[in-house]
Amino acid sequence: MTKKFGQNFLLSRPVRERIVSLLEPLENTTVWEVGPGIGSLTALLLERGAVVTAFEIDHGFCRILREHAFGEDPAFHLVEGDALKTLPATFYQNAAPERICGNLPYNVGSVVIAKILEEGYRIPQMVFTLQKEVVDRLCASPGSKLWSSFSLLAQMDYEVTQSFVINAGAFFPTPNVTSSVVHFTLREESLVKDELRASFLLVIRDLFAQRRKTVRNNLLAGKIGALLGKEGVVSMLEDSSVEPSLRAEALSWSQFLALSEILSSYQAR
Repeated sequence: MTKKFGQNFLLSRPVRERIVSLLEPLENTTVWEVGPGIGSLTALLLERGAVVTAFEIDHGFCRILREHAFGEDPAFHLVEGDALKTLPATFYQNAAPERICGNLPYNVGSVVIAKILEEGYRIPQMVFTLQKEVVDRLCASPGSKLWSSFSLLAQMDYEVTQSFVINAGAFFPTPNVTSSVVHFTLREESLVKDELRASFLLVIRDLFAQRRKTVRNNLLAGKIGALLGKEGVVSMLEDSSVEPSLRAEALSWSQFLALSEILSSYQAR
């Protein structure tokens, strides 16, 4: 094991079976698994007939996966390296998978998910094991203290639900945090139109840059303020009917979308 990779292996077969059941049906389904480790989840996916591409950074585990575990299985493919780099490259070269899953390292789990969401690959089903506090943020509702740019990023394309909590004893080594399984189901229609996507991402990044600041002050201090200037920010808030003294977590979906539409219209001038 390599400490810097934040590895905690999910040993409990009942828990692994619950995770795999969220991805059904799997027969002849393309599944990408991030961080397979020694392949405990991979084995169940292959048993159920999935065609698995695994992304693993640890060279030692890659040798186990390739030479001892699944190297002779035609339904198994291994991509070695940092998933933050290899995932985009593999998406570029191949069609998007039907499922993606993983027991993600705690130190990079949210970064991996954000990368997938920002790129807009829109995979039909995604299931990940993460720290419970990260899953709570992903599933947060407007007005909640946990409502964040991460929540909005996740929910614009997906219905996001916390499936179940995992006891720390199901892992080795035992983590010091509680873990949860999060399930992403692709919406039939995104909450953000394709033509507004870039503006929307810019708006939510700026507005949540500093949670204690007001909407007005975050916009002025961010990229939008640099683009529009003070008068432009004031006009943007007036045109979208958003109260400047509010904080970002108080805004609703409709208000974020209104700001995105106004910003897009300003940029198109």
